[in-house]
This record gives sequence, C-alpha cells and structure tokens, in this order.
Amino acid sequence: MPPLYGTERVDAVPPNVSGLSGRLIFEKEVRVNLFSPLNLGDLELPNRLVMAPLTRIRSGQSGVPGELVARYYTQRASLGLIVSEGTYPSHAGQGFPGQPGLVEPAQLAGWKAVTDSVHAAGGRIVAQIMHAGRVTHEATNGGFPVVAPSAIAINGTTRTYDGKQDYPVPHALTTDELSEIVAEFVQASKNAIEAGFDGVELHSANGYLLHEFLSPASNVRDDAFGGSPQQRARFVIDVVTAVALAIGADRVGLRISPEHNIQDALETDAADLAATYGALVDGIAPLGLAYLSVLHADPRGEFVQNLRAGFGGVFLVNSGFGAVTARDEALGLVRDDVADAVVVGRAAIANPDLVRRWREDLPVNEPNPLTYYGEGAEGYTDYPALAS
Repeated sequence: MPPLYGTERVDAVPPNVSGLSGRLIFEKEVRVNLFSPLNLGDLELPNRLVMAPLTRIRSGQSGVPGELVARYYTQRASLGLIVSEGTYPSHAGQGFPGQPGLVEPAQLAGWKAVTDSVHAAGGRIVAQIMHAGRVTHEATNGGFPVVAPSAIAINGTTRTYDGKQDYPVPHALTTDELSEIVAEFVQASKNAIEAGFDGVELHSANGYLLHEFLSPASNVRDDAFGGSPQQRARFVIDVVTAVALAIGADRVGLRISPEHNIQDALETDAADLAATYGALVDGIAPLGLAYLSVLHADPRGEFVQNLRAGFGGVFLVNSGFGAVTARDEALGLVRDDVADAVVVGRAAIANPDLVRRWREDLPVNEPNPLTYYGEGAEGYTDYPALAS
C-alpha cells in the first residue's frame, strides 16, 4: 500500500515566545493526507476529496432541481466539498436540456432545498456558474441568441429539445454586451448565496464561454479582449473580479482546463498557452480567491505547477477526464504536495460513501456510463453505500 501521508509547510508561532511587540514566524511541517482537513476560504473541509461538477441533466425543462437532485447531492455529503453541476446564469447561457439554472425564483427555491439537505447531512456545497457560450442552440435555451467571443461555430451537433442540431454560428459579443454578461455572472452568484450555497465556482473550462475567450481558436477579436494572450485573459479576470467583489473572494473558486482541447476551444501552442494562463493567474492571484481548480492530464508537470506557484492559494487538481482518477493516484497527489485537494468525478457518481471506501481501502462500485445522463433515479441515486 502506498504511504498515506506527506507534509505541507505552514506559518506558526513558536510556542515558548512571549513579550514580543511583533509576531515571530517560522515554518513548521505538518503531516497531511487526502483525509486531512483543509481550510477553503471560510469553509473548513473535513477531507481533501472534492466532488467534480458533473452534468447529470435531472432538472427537466424548467431547470428546477427537485427532490431527486437533493437526494443525490445529500448522499455525497461526506465528501470534503461538493461542486454542483454547471448552472446557467441566464437563459441564453443554458447549454443542454435538463440543466438547472440560477435565474428564476423557482430554481433558487429548488436549490435551497438541495443546500439545506446537504448542510443538514454535514456537507458543504458550492454552485458552479456556467455560461455555455456557443456550446448550445436556440432550441435548447428557449430561443435566445447564441453568443461567443467571435462568430465562429463549433464543428458538430448538439442535442436539443427538438433533437440533434448543428451548432449555429454564434453572435460575437460587443463590448457593451460583455458588461451585461459580467452582470449575469454577478447576479447568478448572488442568487447562489441566496439559495444557500457556501460559495461559487466560475466555470472557465471545457470550451464554454469563459474558456472561449482564453482560446485563440475561438477568440479572434481585435479589441481589448482579444489578440494577445493578456487580452484574451482579460474578460475572465473581469468576471472573477466582479464576482469576488460582489460576494467575497473567499467564497469564489475558478475552474480551468488548459490544453484540454475539446469543443473546438483549442490551445495547441505551448508558448501561447503559458502566456495566456500566466496572465490569467497573475490577474486573479491578488484577489485572494478560495481556490483555483485545474483539470489537466499532467498535474505534476511544470506547466500546472507553475500555475500553482503563481496563484499562491489553495490549489485543486483533477487529472481524470479521459481517464478515471484512482485511489492511489489521488492519495499521491496530496501526499506528494502536487495539490491541496483532489477533484474526482466518476468515482463520486458510483460511490456516495467514497470517502469511507478510499480511507479504509474498501471495494468500490463501478459507474455505469449508460446512466450518466437521464431523467430518473437509475444510475443517479441508486448506487449503494456500504453497510455500517
């Protein structure tokens, strides 16, 4: 069995020092593992296992999460932190059928029932705020214009309420319209707090709107929000800054997926990649965010670790997208100080009691990909927990 523990360095006050006008600081090594507590802004997590934002489309055409959604998240309350599935901040930002929103009063009420239930079970949950950008269709979002940094369509089809459709050519957002999008993110974040969430995670990954601004393949603007890596990073920095000012930086996390290269948000030039995400991290580091979450196939590599050093705060990694993050890998990422916490998806889908199973090295349920997306309990709330 691999060793469980690593060390992290923390500031501490020497125990036998008194009578000082100032504060004398030295470095102390503390043993930590995947199951050690972690402070995340104002939240204290009981362990360092984070449930990834997972698209499950169980909220119907109204976008209102119901009792089944509450049961699903509550079952997983022992995880250190739950990040909700992507929630849309405006109707135009809805990406797929069955996605929940944070727009209408009924949606907020639905989420309040979810967060109350999770909190009653001892859990912590943040809302992922996700604007789909060009990764949607008018037949999905209620007829609203599809928007993006530039008028470039994704090559492919999307599932809508009217069946599969080609992705449309999006409307390129004007400068004035960008301020409206910022306002939507801010309002949705305030709505999340009103609905009882412990904070928000802004979705700047996987080819959705914020990520579209970062990618040179989807952002070919020639104004202050495009062109150079620094200018492509500007809109994401503006959104994060506005949300942090509105609800408090210690309630805000950001998720990114550099060079993930899906949904045509391509990032294939290493120098441009480093410059873009370096500018992004430089822009958000002074804010004092709760965390930065990075989805990347090589979290131990120089690129990701440079992002961690530049951010300087709590750092989450998610190595699994094409591949599933296994227990030994998750243990090693914290033990070896690659990250402060590990984000997992499919293991959390199949194992509501994943923390116990991994802590005690017990057998795990295997997820069924055929039931990831649907409308009922099968493959959602019917995975069994171990008997106590």
